Amino acid sequence: MNVWRLVVREIAHRKLNFLLGLLSVAVAVGSLVGAMTLVRGNELRTGELLAAKQADVEKAIAKKEKEVAAAGAKLNDAMRKITKGLGFNILILPQDQDLNELHVEGTASKSMPESFVTTLAESRIVTINHLLPIVSKKLRWDEYDRTILLTGTRGEVPQAHRDPKKPLLDHVPAGTMVLGYQLHKQAGLKVGDTVTLLDREFKITETYPERGTADDSTAWVNLAEAQEMLGMQNLVNAILALECNCATVDRLAEIRNDIAAILPGTQVIERGPPALARAEARNKAQATAAAALKHEQAAGREALEREAAGRQLVEKQTEDFAAVLVPVVMIGCGVWIGFLALMNVRQRSNEIGILRAIGLKSTQILLIFLGKAILIGLAGALLGYAAGYFVGVSWSDFARNSVNSARLFEPRLLLLAIIIAPLLSGLASWLPAMLAARQDPAIVLQGD
Repeated sequence: MNVWRLVVREIAHRKLNFLLGLLSVAVAVGSLVGAMTLVRGNELRTGELLAAKQADVEKAIAKKEKEVAAAGAKLNDAMRKITKGLGFNILILPQDQDLNELHVEGTASKSMPESFVTTLAESRIVTINHLLPIVSKKLRWDEYDRTILLTGTRGEVPQAHRDPKKPLLDHVPAGTMVLGYQLHKQAGLKVGDTVTLLDREFKITETYPERGTADDSTAWVNLAEAQEMLGMQNLVNAILALECNCATVDRLAEIRNDIAAILPGTQVIERGPPALARAEARNKAQATAAAALKHEQAAGREALEREAAGRQLVEKQTEDFAAVLVPVVMIGCGVWIGFLALMNVRQRSNEIGILRAIGLKSTQILLIFLGKAILIGLAGALLGYAAGYFVGVSWSDFARNSVNSARLFEPRLLLLAIIIAPLLSGLASWLPAMLAARQDPAIVLQGD
């Protein structure tokens, strides 16, 4: 007699027993598949959320970078204008000029060739610009009975490698004079007046408002005329320049090194606190902008880390729950199947004795019970997978928020269920099947 036909008849005859076994396997497989589907859904949802969060953070950082760049450009332009407004702050002097004398007297007594400014302009120096050679001397203006500071200046010398810039100090044409506030105020002079200085006549073309510096007592004339008046043809006392404020550790040292390499025999000083203050303010503003960007980046990273930690906690809780639930359900399922198989063996002892009496071997009896268990396992695996997948998808946050919920389907998990469920069912039915196969038909029938 065919064993599998007997298995089918056994299932048809004991429908309730079969259905209870099928239900237990389906519950076990469904619990496993549902838990694994939820875990995978959480992982996929975490990936989506973190990717979206990362994109948001990158957008925020990119926006901040643009804002910082725009603010930095605006700041640089504002600082450039402020720097120009404050005037020259670098003074290039002859090497033998006594700086104490310069500070006390307000003028330099030593000189250097005027050609130095041309040499400097034709170099490719980038740490300074707006080059202006001057001669300057304190002298008595007898016509108005006062001591003045006479300064001879020419137009700024353009640097060959730079675009032309608007000069900080306007050119003083020959035969003209520009007066500081105290000179024109105390002498009652105004634009258009003609004055005499060291036997030369000058027409006043401009008068400056009060500045509160030595400029208030200065008279500016053309450089060539001042050189002739002071006997300093082709010589200058100093070269004025404006520093290019760059983010360096020691700005002034860099300027000194650059100029020393081009003009040996000179020295460089920086004029007063305003220059330092504006450089420090500019650098501080740049540092503040950089710090703001760094803070935005750090905040973005912290947000991502918090999001990842939160999602990982949820995943861990789900995994922990599944780690407890699944084994408990699987063990319960195995015990229940074994119990059902044992009850089936006891209830069918007479039938087993008859089957043995008509010639079925113990191996065939064993195969009948194990075959039934394997069929229960296969059917329960398919039914349990379908139910577990449906529940997992229904409860998954990923499936509710993703258009591609099919990514939750795991072929390997289905294959695992098809292998494990029959194996579990068979193992649970092994001992009852062995008891059935070892029964002596003579003893069973004699008992009846």
